[in-house]
Amino acid sequence: MSESVSVRCPACRREHLYAAPAYPCECGAPVVPPLDPAGTATAVTHRAWDDEWISVRCTACGREGEWPRPELGCTCGTLLRVPVARASAEDEEAEPPKAPAPRRAFQPITIRTARDAVTAAAVYLRWLGYRDIRRADQRPTSGIGIAAHGLLAQVDPTVRPASLRDVECLWLTAMTESAACVYFSLSGYAPDARARADTLGVPLFVLDLTGTPQPVNTLADELDSTGAC
Repeated sequence: MSESVSVRCPACRREHLYAAPAYPCECGAPVVPPLDPAGTATAVTHRAWDDEWISVRCTACGREGEWPRPELGCTCGTLLRVPVARASAEDEEAEPPKAPAPRRAFQPITIRTARDAVTAAAVYLRWLGYRDIRRADQRPTSGIGIAAHGLLAQVDPTVRPASLRDVECLWLTAMTESAACVYFSLSGYAPDARARADTLGVPLFVLDLTGTPQPVNTLADELDSTGAC
């Protein structure tokens, strides 16, 4: 369990006790962003990928991954960005310990917001073995694009099924970057989108509210079974 810190809202001055959530590393150990008890919380006024994600090293295996920056909603309506401690120079230079390679059981992230959907997809891709997960350079036609080494993924948290155009645009963008692609949707896919994905070689997943990607086509089944090549 992570240590709780006191967080003061800069808008209403209320104090809250906050503990950072733990995320599952590929090795199976929990990863918790290190909080700075001496830092000052700031109000979130706009969204930017670089501000929302931080690099955290797993203390068990040494892998470094991108995870959501801790946030807390105050009762006054202000969304607070909780301060995170910086790693010391010794921690940054230390050689990470070795860890076993086999994949552990997937540990999903419950989906309550669009941000959670992106986190769930990123956690799943990391579990499959993809590295360097980040925001995609090009914005997709709908949803949010994330990328990993050799892969482009689209996460669609909207309430409408993904369309034929959505799937084709993802595939075309991936082709220009010489990358494979995969689609995650909360609301499924239109019939023609599913048919087109099969011909283009695009794995399709539906994210259920537990955060577990459910394969929709055979390509997704194969990816889930084999992981990143």
